[in-house]
Amino acid sequence: MTIKAGDRLPSVTLHEMGAEGPQPVSTDDLCRGRRVVLFGVPGAFTPTCSNAHVPGFLANAHAIRAKGVDEIACLSVNDAFVMGAWADSQNTGTEIRMLADGDGAFAEAAGLVLDLTGHGLGVRSQRFAIVARDGVVERIEIEPDPTEAEATGAERTLEHL
Repeated sequence: MTIKAGDRLPSVTLHEMGAEGPQPVSTDDLCRGRRVVLFGVPGAFTPTCSNAHVPGFLANAHAIRAKGVDEIACLSVNDAFVMGAWADSQNTGTEIRMLADGDGAFAEAAGLVLDLTGHGLGVRSQRFAIVARDGVVERIEIEPDPTEAEATGAERTLEHL
């Protein structure tokens, strides 16, 4: 079943590239006592993700934070090394945390799996945007067409904050 407003985010361990290599990031710790925008993408370095989704959140990061958001994070079913390299290529700095859902545990637990095996990408995450407060979903949008970033983009997310 797909996660919806009012549900608690799945309690899983993601990973983030740190100075010493991949570091665990608990979704519980990420969200505890904070308002978080978590957006998911089907894959790092893919066209829509790299050309629209992440750049949109980078361009709107200050406006999103001004609406009471403590953290903006991007999640993808990739490993922490790929997410770290993608963060560097996108110049996300401290604006967007790039989190690896390496085994798809979050996508699976949230009901957000996207099977792209027929396209050579394997099982991934749907494109989504979640606003959560203290780990509880306030709003979720799932992109009907994963090659677009309209319903789940930064501008639409900002409208709903």
